[in-house]
Amino acid sequence: MKAENKKEENLPLRRKVVREVVAWMWVALAFLLINGTLGQARVIPSGSMENTLLIGDHLIMSRVGYDAGVPFTNWHVSLWRDPQRQQVVIFRPPFNPDSPDLVKRVIGIPGDRIKIVDQQVYVNEKKLNEPYVVHDFGGYDGFGENFPPPSKGPLPGNLHAEWARHIREHVAGGELVVPPGNYFVMGDNRDNSYDSRYWGFVPRSAIIGTPVVIYMSVVAPSGAWDSGQIRERILAYARALVHPRLVRWSRLFRTF
Repeated sequence: MKAENKKEENLPLRRKVVREVVAWMWVALAFLLINGTLGQARVIPSGSMENTLLIGDHLIMSRVGYDAGVPFTNWHVSLWRDPQRQQVVIFRPPFNPDSPDLVKRVIGIPGDRIKIVDQQVYVNEKKLNEPYVVHDFGGYDGFGENFPPPSKGPLPGNLHAEWARHIREHVAGGELVVPPGNYFVMGDNRDNSYDSRYWGFVPRSAIIGTPVVIYMSVVAPSGAWDSGQIRERILAYARALVHPRLVRWSRLFRTF
């Protein structure tokens, strides 16, 4: 052991530096591999998936079989696994790919025929069992609660413009037909979710993974978990350290 230590001390400085650089390169490559193909961390910033996912839930997302890409770039490729009906997925917003990733539940897979009558979802003419759904909106949303829209008549103003132009092209027999290679998604907090009803289908190429486990859940002020709010996130973690009651301990290690 002493001889090895002596050899280490006698190595030229340049050789030591090169060895350290190579070692850190391997660490960086391992990080990029894990982050780009295996899993990533995500934080839930909104309540559209309550009570399945709460604001401040910290997730580990699995990309295995769904998507692979180079971190910090837009390059990625879809893999062999396709999401199943009623599975929770994470995806790039098709209406604005530069926006932060979204998380919703798959309601319709390619070929499905979807209809909503008085808040109840029907897929291929069968009532969908949805024990996860929450209804807490005080008003009435005729469009969201009875979907798709009729063949004629005005559409609500909160529809994405491109979807408003094409939605009726996908309606047949009073049902919305999911086209090949696309998925219809909705939030579990059904009355407070901006989802496929309002902006359209999610292409398979936009789906990057599925949640695996909640590893942390922190109560914080509204907006703390929005993209770019670094200061607010640091303050939220600091408050949780001082006041452990702000951590939702019962949600830790909850799996999907």
